[in-house]
Amino acid sequence: MKIFVTGGAGFIGSCFIRMILAPGQKHSVVNYDKLTYAGNLANLEPVARHAGYRFVKGDICDAHAAEAAMSGCDAVVHFAAESHVDRSIYEPAAAIQTNVTGTFMLLQTAKKLGLAKFVHVSTDEVYGDMAPGQFATEETHVHPSSPYSASKASSDLLVYSYVRTYGFPGVITRASNNYGPYQFPEKFMPLLISNLMEDKPLPIYGDGKQERDWLHVEDHCRGILAVLERGRIGEVYNIGGADIVENITMAKALLRAMGKPETLLTYVKDRPGHDRRYALDCKKIETELGWKPQIPLEQGLHQTIDWYKTNTAWIAGVRGGDYLSYYNKYYGNRDTSLDALAQPEAN
Repeated sequence: MKIFVTGGAGFIGSCFIRMILAPGQKHSVVNYDKLTYAGNLANLEPVARHAGYRFVKGDICDAHAAEAAMSGCDAVVHFAAESHVDRSIYEPAAAIQTNVTGTFMLLQTAKKLGLAKFVHVSTDEVYGDMAPGQFATEETHVHPSSPYSASKASSDLLVYSYVRTYGFPGVITRASNNYGPYQFPEKFMPLLISNLMEDKPLPIYGDGKQERDWLHVEDHCRGILAVLERGRIGEVYNIGGADIVENITMAKALLRAMGKPETLLTYVKDRPGHDRRYALDCKKIETELGWKPQIPLEQGLHQTIDWYKTNTAWIAGVRGGDYLSYYNKYYGNRDTSLDALAQPEAN
């Protein structure tokens, strides 16, 4: 199968490409990526000279360029997105343009070319806050809280509308928080790991008790491949790690694993509209496609830490320029004291 992968130079997309070009696989890839700040061709160095790999620099909002690159492919796996919540809050236009308009352009192009399958990679954030003990199934109504999650919910609904109206071969996946090698350091885990490597403070939003379901990126990509190969058209599949941990607990686990003191924890003003809990019910993909996460969280954490420690040149290469300006802008002036956070809210 020849697969058109959007956003293949990003964290999850590059993992997927490395996986499907591994020995024993029979797929080939066209990697279509705009190479914005989070796109990094160094992520694909292990497969850059693979006979089944081709890179095309392009924007998913450019219908003509996308069609030229997509021609001759059998399926689409659509990763390309503006995926950082904070950026979407302060600069929402890019999220709407890429995630909604870009997805629309790809749907039009794939429909015109008659591709056999279109896997749209989405997020658990479209479901919004889950109450304690509650898990989102694929039937749970979407209730997004940020411009990012709203843009992803919108693109999900666009895919579904094409399935219903045009008989389009679309499938949607919704995954929980990914972690692992090659993740851009604006995200929670690589931000904390890279800061700890330099004994820098760890910025923790609010009280740090937000709960997240952690999924190793390789497990996620195995799930996406299962959906691509065997998933039913028109369906949604949740892909979660079944490891729900508070952010502060995760931060302390990283501190212990790296032998650093808890004095590096720095509480900062919380994100506007910050969801408290994400949790996915993944029985559907387990039952239908036989997928389950294979990498336990503790093992995955140590593997991820070791990767960042041995790839300092990669970190240095992505932490300058736009990232540094972003970090200083959105974390530099948000410090609040733990004492202030501990004060009870007014009735």
